[in-house]
Amino acid sequence: MSSTPPDTLPARLLRHYLLVWTLGALLVVWLILVALAWTTAFHEARKFSDGQLVAIARLWLTAAPSSASSAKPSDVPELRHEFLQEVALLAWDNGRLVIDTHGLAAGLGAASLPAQGFTTLDLQADGGASRTWRAYAVQAESGARRVIVLMDMQQRHELGKDIAEHVAQPAVLVLPLVALLLWSAVRRGLRPLDRLSSDVAELDGLAGQRLDTRHRFREFSSTVSAINHLADSLQARARREREFASDVAHELRTPLTALTLQAGAAQHDPSPERLAQLEATALRAGHILAQLLDLARAQRGGPQGEDPAWKPVALGELVANLIASHAPAGFQSGHELSLDQPDEVVMLRTQPLLLELALRNLIENALGHTPAGTQVGVQVWRTAHALGVSVSDDGQRPGAPPGPAEADNKGLGLGLRLVVRIAEELGATLERDIGEMPMTTRFTLRWALA
Repeated sequence: MSSTPPDTLPARLLRHYLLVWTLGALLVVWLILVALAWTTAFHEARKFSDGQLVAIARLWLTAAPSSASSAKPSDVPELRHEFLQEVALLAWDNGRLVIDTHGLAAGLGAASLPAQGFTTLDLQADGGASRTWRAYAVQAESGARRVIVLMDMQQRHELGKDIAEHVAQPAVLVLPLVALLLWSAVRRGLRPLDRLSSDVAELDGLAGQRLDTRHRFREFSSTVSAINHLADSLQARARREREFASDVAHELRTPLTALTLQAGAAQHDPSPERLAQLEATALRAGHILAQLLDLARAQRGGPQGEDPAWKPVALGELVANLIASHAPAGFQSGHELSLDQPDEVVMLRTQPLLLELALRNLIENALGHTPAGTQVGVQVWRTAHALGVSVSDDGQRPGAPPGPAEADNKGLGLGLRLVVRIAEELGATLERDIGEMPMTTRFTLRWALA
């Protein structure tokens, strides 16, 4: 089963995301309010209806005459109302039924007369279909008068439903207006973010531009600081790239110029000496190009944790192999190579190819820029706060003859520039000092321990 790669998924608008969540929360709150209003309306309708029954019963007990006559509601138009509830009344005076508004007495036997208080009854009114009534029965203290007031439960339910609809209707009408206001508020609230996005899009980090740190909203401070930090990093990296390109151009210009001159001279006088000089200059240029190719090839990997090229490396073993490979060249040039490492294995998660390239340049720099008879020592070390590898030599000791390349090599040289770049890639720092006696020059790759 195939899935769409994350990079190809369509981007979502933040305003849509915020609006969906805001409207979703609003809808949940609105549904809860409507449910509470609906429940409250029915509850209040029941309480209102019960209170109406009690009021009618109380009024009848205190004000009705002994012999009562009634008129049908249809005979009195003024008695019609939107919230009119059909109420039935039965009254007894000294055990004699004096009023029965809906003909319900026939369905009430002596044994089925409700006790005092509220109850629910199923009775037929005037010979019609059976209906459910809410009844309230009360008897005067003297016992001479008894009243039962009944209300149709269906009409009572309709009253509660009508009240609930009237309560919920404003919420239904207000919801679209609130949604529109929320949409407008979200769009307006995201305008500062849109302006910041436009500023970032127009930012030319390589030209030294930075974002203005003065903003109306504090929440943008961390974002602006992070973007400015990224811009500074890009500018610093671009500056190092330019410096590195300048160094490479300078290093290549000398052998290429010499190649041109020596080739022209060899055309007129193809002597073995001139051809040897031409070969040596070509090898020097080739060596510089090989170093550049090694660096480019080693830098193809990704960041630590993503690139499989990052792996645990035993520093002592890697350095020992490098010294073994340089031993023949050291013997021919009259240098003494040595290795010093602790008894415990020093492990480092790094890119072995890059680290090997850096150490090879340091060793070759020591062999190529110090006189014969010089000691070149490589030390693997570890402390409580850092670990690293140091390459030292005693080529600057008093009385030592000048190195073979010292006259035409005043700067760090391309090899050390490569080491600086590699140290940055590996998260290390390159340090230069005089070292420990009897050494006079030391280059150290140091990794700080978290």
